Amino acid sequence: MPFPRLVSLAIRQLLREARTGELKVLFCALLIAVAASTAIGYFGHRLNLTMQSHASEFLGADLVLNGSAPATQTQTNTGLDLGLAHAQVVEFSSVIATDEQIQLSSIKAVDSAYPLRGELRSSEALYGPEQPGSGPQPGEAWAEARLLAALDLKIGDTIEVGRQPLRLSRVLTYEPDRAGDLYSLTPRVLIHMDDLTATGVIQPGSRVRYRELWSGPGESLESYQKAIEPGLAANQSIETVKDENRQIGGALERAERYLNLASLAAILLAGVAVALSATRFANRRLDNSALLRCLGLSQRETLQLYTLQLGILGLLASFAGALLGWLAQQGLFFLLRNLLSSQVSETNLWPMLTGIATGMVALAGFALPPLAALGRVPPLRVLRRDILPVPLSSWLVYGAAIAALATIMWRLTLDLTITLALLGGGLLVSLALGSALLLGLQKLRKLLTNTSLPWRLGLGQLLRHPLSAAGQSLAFGLILLAMALVALLRTELLDTWRDQLPKNAPNYFALNVLPAELDAFKTRVAGITDFSAPLYPVIPGRLITINETPAHDLVAQGTQGDRATRRDLNLTWATELPSDNHLVVGQWWNEKEQSDLPGVSIEAELAENFGLKLGDKLTFNIGGTNLDARVSSFRQVNWNSFQPNFFMIFEPGALTGMPTTFLTSFHLAPGKEHDLIQLARDFPAVTLLQIDALLAQLRDILAQVSLAVEYVLLFVLAAGFAVLFAGLQATLDERIRQGALLRALGARRQILQRARGIEFALLGASSGILAALGCELISALLYRFIFDIHWHPHPWLLAMPVIGALLVGSAGILGTNKALKVSPLIVLREN
Repeated sequence: MPFPRLVSLAIRQLLREARTGELKVLFCALLIAVAASTAIGYFGHRLNLTMQSHASEFLGADLVLNGSAPATQTQTNTGLDLGLAHAQVVEFSSVIATDEQIQLSSIKAVDSAYPLRGELRSSEALYGPEQPGSGPQPGEAWAEARLLAALDLKIGDTIEVGRQPLRLSRVLTYEPDRAGDLYSLTPRVLIHMDDLTATGVIQPGSRVRYRELWSGPGESLESYQKAIEPGLAANQSIETVKDENRQIGGALERAERYLNLASLAAILLAGVAVALSATRFANRRLDNSALLRCLGLSQRETLQLYTLQLGILGLLASFAGALLGWLAQQGLFFLLRNLLSSQVSETNLWPMLTGIATGMVALAGFALPPLAALGRVPPLRVLRRDILPVPLSSWLVYGAAIAALATIMWRLTLDLTITLALLGGGLLVSLALGSALLLGLQKLRKLLTNTSLPWRLGLGQLLRHPLSAAGQSLAFGLILLAMALVALLRTELLDTWRDQLPKNAPNYFALNVLPAELDAFKTRVAGITDFSAPLYPVIPGRLITINETPAHDLVAQGTQGDRATRRDLNLTWATELPSDNHLVVGQWWNEKEQSDLPGVSIEAELAENFGLKLGDKLTFNIGGTNLDARVSSFRQVNWNSFQPNFFMIFEPGALTGMPTTFLTSFHLAPGKEHDLIQLARDFPAVTLLQIDALLAQLRDILAQVSLAVEYVLLFVLAAGFAVLFAGLQATLDERIRQGALLRALGARRQILQRARGIEFALLGASSGILAALGCELISALLYRFIFDIHWHPHPWLLAMPVIGALLVGSAGILGTNKALKVSPLIVLREN
């Protein structure tokens, strides 16, 4: 038969059979699967863009070229040619003096385009109401409140930055890119870039930080980064939001992983639905296929005919599902428009195309194996309906499904470790529980003799087809497992994210506490707050060699280790291990063996960057003096605690004689600003750094992450319920025949309903056991290797068998209700 006629025949048959149950189920399964995949894709992608855009305020831009020398003209022209927005920032230190006092300050010169992300905020008076707006004009300066308090300045006074007098016009209250710089030691003064040259401060050899700020479309930013990376000088680096701040990077990374996990769960559910529906589609067309073979259609043409039917149906369902998913996420963002703190970013057609591809690949991988049987139906089946086609090799069937999943995961760039943890854990639990189910069903045979008729009918249905019953239980268990796992991770990830910002998190850092003022400062802080961290000694020092090899030769450019060798690290010593640190390898000082050199404990991630091992010799340069130390332990540090944390902690006595200041953090309740001013005046050498803005931004971003998690869960739950009903519909034909036969033999409808309830309740209970065990195993793998969360047992999962029995039992009765409504006479005549 010519191919066009074959297409025409496929379309006519599809239209004629459009009302049949299996086509409706298959269409709905694909529709919901693609809609869920598209909606999750759009929602996750757009919300992630929004979170990154909001988090980019920590840089004041999307990307920053940072260096101790100005950017080259080529680097600047490259960004401008790509259409990126550009702003310049120059930072340096200078002394601000009055007639009576002086104060070392951090001067920041900005142009009129600054900032590219976020907004500056200032006030007209000390501790007055904040107002957003552009930066200072030429001839003006904005200063932080702590500078005004330290030098007894007021708005309208004139200060001198180098040789340039500037009028103090406003109080600087917030800079979007200041939040990531927790260890800025001096108060900030903001000036206009046009006044920089007149100050005369920037001279050859001056310590200056040049920051080139860029913002624009993601594709252009990637092109810019790739273009300039090969030509970066040794004193230049590229910073993005994930590089700049550990708290933000961690939140975004966990959000991306969770959304990937939800996408994978939806894809697995889609595969189950398509496989069940396609099997029913193929089984109901065995007779038609045999008849077509008798009428002269070849085996290849028969297979093409039904493949075309499924392909057309799949395209229609996929396009409709993609449109439905797009509308769903648009409606969701409309409902949440007042909850999101920033404008939701727009996106492209990629999530929709990915959703369509997901549906078609899932259809191919899970539907082609049962469909292939239609091409091998012998014509003799027209006379003998007991003749079945030769089944495909199991390796081919499972291989097609695995290939489909692998293709989808590759297209969605899902995390390989998450995928392996889910599939591996699910496979182990499925094999173990599937075997246990088969053995359990065999034991149930002995109970049939002494049970009532509904129990005998319900159990008998399971015992007649033990492999099918075990398969159904595993299918329902997979659905419950996916929903329980997503719900479990949603709850505990939200708790983890929220707990990383405790209610009384420190909102001030105190730096440059002098040794002579240590006790007095500690007493004063204790009088204004009940929440303060210990005072840690701080000595700036640079790591120069590791085992006599220059440290910068042992790390790749742009890594954390590379950045650590290009700046002074804050070194400290401690008798006890800090509360938010724990040892990974090695021993603390009271258990350490005696060594020829003092010991030093290294943060584990930095140690991995350097390839360090216990006993390695490190050399530090501290104020022109070299100090040798031995690596005695590696520590894991909780950087989200907002307590003072350090890469290097020495044993007591190792840094004796070095010039030392002290550092601490504390929480100051609202309304105690005057206590803070008095503290600053009584201890003028101490730098008080406010980080309320950083905490506010973190809480805002974590709120958006939480929102994403909660609503993605709804999509996965919807997909799970849809698949549950698709699985029930897949066995509907056999149940209709059995119900008709039993009713013809005199069975009442109430007895059959009770039998169905017992059957599905048992399936649901066994599925709940599978879900509970699988949830514990897979969550343990994910917590250990993906989310870096401490795993603990979840007693509430013991309720999963009851939840499964109620859920699957109720859905089973509703989904197979048609089997009790069809007239027995009609069914018996058809058979």
